[in-house]
Amino acid sequence: MKKKVILAYSGGLDTTYCALYLSRVLEYEVHAVTINTGGFTRVELDEIKQRALSLGVVSYTCIDSVVEYYESCLKYLLFGNVLKNNTYPLSVSAERTIQAKLIAEHALKVGAHAICHGSTGAGNDQIRFDVAFHVLAPHMKIITPIRDLKLSREEEMAFLKENKVDMNFEKAKYSINKGLWGTSVGGNETLTSDQYLPEEAFPSQVHKTTSEQHTLLFDNGELVGVDTEVYNHPIKAIKKLEELASPFGIGRDIHVGDTIIGIKGRVGFEASAALIAIKAHHLLEKHTLSKHQLAIKDQLAVVYGNWLHEAMFLDPVMRNIETFFKHSQSSVSGKVFMTFLPYRFILNGVESQFDLMSDQFGQYGENNKAWTGEDVKGFSKIMANALTIYHQINPGYGQ
Repeated sequence: MKKKVILAYSGGLDTTYCALYLSRVLEYEVHAVTINTGGFTRVELDEIKQRALSLGVVSYTCIDSVVEYYESCLKYLLFGNVLKNNTYPLSVSAERTIQAKLIAEHALKVGAHAICHGSTGAGNDQIRFDVAFHVLAPHMKIITPIRDLKLSREEEMAFLKENKVDMNFEKAKYSINKGLWGTSVGGNETLTSDQYLPEEAFPSQVHKTTSEQHTLLFDNGELVGVDTEVYNHPIKAIKKLEELASPFGIGRDIHVGDTIIGIKGRVGFEASAALIAIKAHHLLEKHTLSKHQLAIKDQLAVVYGNWLHEAMFLDPVMRNIETFFKHSQSSVSGKVFMTFLPYRFILNGVESQFDLMSDQFGQYGENNKAWTGEDVKGFSKIMANALTIYHQINPGYGQ
């Protein structure tokens, strides 16, 4: 009897290769599982299923994890305004742990002998999948053909062509991972330090050229409405925002960062909804949170983003940080007014009942209502006291 393997299957080049290699070369009983994190349409999922079955897999399963993905991870990235290296909204990193978690749970449920993923040996995903599998299914064998055979994309395509696999090999030149929080794009250009991705490599093509005014509605830190429509779940608001913004080409960039394994890497991405939501949410927080709330949140956001990126999502400290993030959002409610233009957006302002920029206390640079000039003179003298003493004892130091 053949041993049963669960293949984390996206339908792309790497996992298509794995499906064929597992069954024809390693002679496993292959069960393909797709974890949908919001990046596939129904038509695309049907095509992925048909391709998997055409490769000879014994079964195909699609697990819809969009709600769990949002509730367990994405909303905290928004609460924290998390951007890796001030650039990347962790579009792919955020998906991998939930995908690995559900793959491991499915493998245990069906009594599989092994789990397979299609990661290469030079990226972050191999660590994210492996760590989650070690934690959640510690006795399960992990099979990684692309990594173990050190295959290039050209070698994978040659193998599939030899085995008469029908797929769009021109499109397969780019590694594309699409989810609710954005799409990553990798290709020959991202292997260099000086080249940018061509227009056609991005999932959305620009066809809106006239500016548009839009309003985002936040409730307790979550995006719940776009313009006049209020949705029953933030996922719908995120999808609507993506629909409005992606035709402008908003949210494109290339992230350069340090990988878990210690080398520098580049990845292109398009994440219009994620970037707009984060920046709009951050602006609303500037108006509604205290100075020290903002300062601590900034520090924790860096930690949270880095540890999520580096496969540490299952560490209990992440739940502690999430608790802080959630508690900080009780007054982050209101509207953010925006302008969308080709390749960019403008944050025009906010409206909130919790706006701390209330003119009942004063207007910056104009007038004061809650203190007097004499109060400020005394305050300034006390503020300067320690420095005055230091510089009289150490004249000229640090000047």
